[in-house]
Amino acid sequence: MSHERRPDTAGEVRLHTGLPTAARVSLPQLSVTPGASSPAASSQRSSGGNAPVVGFVSLGCAKNLVDSEKMLGQLAESGCLISGDESAADTIVVNTCGFLESSRAEALDVLRELAGRKRAGSLRRIVVAGCLVQRDGDKLREWVPEIDALVGVNNRDDVVKAVWRMDRDAAVDRFLGDYHPIAVGDTHRWNDLGRLRLTPRHYAYVRISEGCNQKCTFCTIPSIRGPMHSKTPDELVAEARELTADGAREIILIGQDTTSYGADIGYEPGLAGLLRRLDRELTAAHWVRLMYVYPSVFTDEMIDAIAECRRVVKYIDIPLQHINDRMLKAMHRRVTRQETETLLEKLRRRIPGVSIRTTFIVGFPGETETEFREMLQFAQDFDFDAAGAFKYSLEPETPAGRMREQVDDALKADRYERFMLVQQAVAFAAAKRRVGKKFEVVIDGEDERGSLARHAGQAPEVDSGCIIPDGAHAAGQFVSVRCVETDDYDLVCEVKGAGGKKGAGRRAQGAAGGRRANSDRKRRPARRT
Repeated sequence: MSHERRPDTAGEVRLHTGLPTAARVSLPQLSVTPGASSPAASSQRSSGGNAPVVGFVSLGCAKNLVDSEKMLGQLAESGCLISGDESAADTIVVNTCGFLESSRAEALDVLRELAGRKRAGSLRRIVVAGCLVQRDGDKLREWVPEIDALVGVNNRDDVVKAVWRMDRDAAVDRFLGDYHPIAVGDTHRWNDLGRLRLTPRHYAYVRISEGCNQKCTFCTIPSIRGPMHSKTPDELVAEARELTADGAREIILIGQDTTSYGADIGYEPGLAGLLRRLDRELTAAHWVRLMYVYPSVFTDEMIDAIAECRRVVKYIDIPLQHINDRMLKAMHRRVTRQETETLLEKLRRRIPGVSIRTTFIVGFPGETETEFREMLQFAQDFDFDAAGAFKYSLEPETPAGRMREQVDDALKADRYERFMLVQQAVAFAAAKRRVGKKFEVVIDGEDERGSLARHAGQAPEVDSGCIIPDGAHAAGQFVSVRCVETDDYDLVCEVKGAGGKKGAGRRAQGAAGGRRANSDRKRRPARRT
């Protein structure tokens, strides 16, 4: 299975199974049997109905992608036919993102495109799921009346009912419940087992928690996803083992706030304990990567676990959002500049060779030129391995959306461009420091430039990468390389013991120029709490 992300969107994934049109998906290694004893499949078989042919569009962040994979697994298990060719599908499921106004606009563009197909008679049913449904509910049908079913984030498992249209009497199927806690051990407790994955086989995301308790003033996540609720370590080990059995060699831990993991379920060892257990028990995994850490709850025990666990890569994804104390307070980040600098210095001192990635918000309400320059200088001085910026997006239902002194769009755009130009120089210099060094990479795929890979300090889809021009390697293979030169943000490498720099340089130069001039490679909304 492969997937496609359009670079001009906030993160669209349209399913490409690599199977014949409307082929039934078999998932023998994911404990999913298509056509298993689901109520929907049983009902349709008994009534002689035809199985829906389902296409799928996934929008948004990695957490949303996990939901998409789970829904696909459930649909396949119910007996649906999953098609990588949308033109062959009679039903399309769109898993939406509603984090920012731009993501809402993208989702509506997709839905209106599908609505046109439905009016033309080439599509029977449109099912909309995810954050935008949870956020806007029935308003979506006011904007796109052709929608047939709405499935909120707290009703994800009802996607099977929505697709099979279990309620024949309803003009529109609505599954829009609020979040409610389910006790550990309850048979109805949420899980992400049995997914039909959209990522390449060799890496997979594991969501260790859902929701957030931080309440940053710019963020809509708590109102959409609810309070933080963690999976148990046993549940996470089982999920990660299922994924490694399916070929994943890199397990990427995600959540709205991974550093607060376990607090809500009384798991005293917290994130540090989880990392140590995964390091000990995931013998089939080569790398375990941690994303979305929150600076105010990053403990010494977590730092030690990252430093000491062999499988845990030395990579920290820590969105800081700002560095000026007044701005941090207005954002309700629960951290000061001094505390941030102390933490960052500690990370570099106690985790040798660590790569640190961050993001900032420009144009937050009330941000002065002096405060922006303070952030700009800080980013330049600290020399982050990767850093991106996001223009503040006014979300009316958030505290920041009600603040006075909103910054106008032109000034936001100016500050964004200035930040990215400064960070571009920082990133180019960081890449050049890698020349001559040897390290291990994982192969992600290939294009006209050669094999595309990443070292441990590069996360998939968000960071720059490595190019091996003269290499022909299988995706998921780990190889040792030496960096011979750079291509903007990317590193041009040769396999240790292979040919010289001259040929590699010619191949890389021929492909240069097509890379985005942006040190933040995110293709999905990335403002995180």
